[in-house]
Amino acid sequence: MHNFRAFRIHNNDRGYRAGIEPMRADDLSRGEVVIKTAFSSVNYKDALAGTGKGKILRRFPLNGGIDVAGHVVESSDPKFKEGDAVLCTGCGLSETRDGGYAEYARLDAKWTIPLPKELSLRESMILGTAGFTAALALYRMHDNRQSPELGPIAITGATGGVGMLAVDLFSRAGFEVHAISGKPEHGNFLKALGAREVLDRHELALGDHALGHKPLEQARFGGAVDNAGGTLLAQLLASTVPYGNVASIGLAADAKLDTTVMPFIIRGVSLLGIASAGTARDIREAIWQHLASDWKPAHLDRVCTREVALDELPDVFDAMLAGQSFGRTLVRIAG
Repeated sequence: MHNFRAFRIHNNDRGYRAGIEPMRADDLSRGEVVIKTAFSSVNYKDALAGTGKGKILRRFPLNGGIDVAGHVVESSDPKFKEGDAVLCTGCGLSETRDGGYAEYARLDAKWTIPLPKELSLRESMILGTAGFTAALALYRMHDNRQSPELGPIAITGATGGVGMLAVDLFSRAGFEVHAISGKPEHGNFLKALGAREVLDRHELALGDHALGHKPLEQARFGGAVDNAGGTLLAQLLASTVPYGNVASIGLAADAKLDTTVMPFIIRGVSLLGIASAGTARDIREAIWQHLASDWKPAHLDRVCTREVALDELPDVFDAMLAGQSFGRTLVRIAG
């Protein structure tokens, strides 16, 4: 296999740096399955890793990209053969092993997922970790008896990639969705994805019927999917109906959580942690089957608002960390 291009991240006596460089297959992380990469995507975690503004990588150097999809070119595992379409999200990519921002990737067979027939490689990476995380939230909420009858699902960070996919996915699954965003100018877009209502995050703490800082508020949401953390997550917990679930999937606003036990011991609200990277193989396969069928978002092409090449990644990272991202960014690696 000839040399190929990779977006590689270093941290040594020359400092933290990342960029495109040539690489040999022999230098890739160990694994049973080698793929020619077709697509990857950009997640908040990728932006933190690619700029050094978050401690994501546990060893250096590594190729960035926590998502990857492509075709198998070599495999020592009999479950995979040359030409198979596969994907992998999380599972140590761009953390403890080389990720998807390269023309080739070597993967652990135990975390390599055959591409469901109903999904294209491109669709699988529009979904990527963002779609998988949103679907894992729905999966865990279903497990804990969340139902549309409990009331609307509030989704924060609704104009980000995870948020948009969650709006689409939860509405597809039969829930009434109330999208919460600091960018209310995109309200019509969110309604086109399936949101029944769009709420301005900046106005939630104002007015007679708004969320405040009391231990318990008026129970107005059946449950929630929260990308923000901090005060907004505390407010959502205080505003969820008895036995509703709030799924915590991000910390775009704040990693801290200042709350009371009142939602838990008075209303029986459950706070569900959604850690997509280490999801067990059987659950991972089940979720990808859902994403290819009954939970498949209906508006993937709308959610994918940008498509870039490897050398455009730094600009994407900077915009995302500055809060300017809108929707999902697909990384096109194969020509």
